[in-house]
Amino acid sequence: MLAYAVKLTRVPGEMTASDVEDLRAAGFSDRDVLDIVEVTAYYAYANRIADGLGVEPEGWLPED
Repeated sequence: MLAYAVKLTRVPGEMTASDVEDLRAAGFSDRDVLDIVEVTAYYAYANRIADGLGVEPEGWLPED
């Protein structure tokens, strides 16, 4: 699941049906796959909005 989410985040254009099949083979349902995609996409969207607006991280978050 995490490898799928990382790939979707870093190289979304390289996602294929076999990526979904790998999740199914690992025991994830179609609903699980949808949830994984939606959560991953939401965070990518929210982070790009914040980055685009120059929003600074909260003070309690550690810097990388």
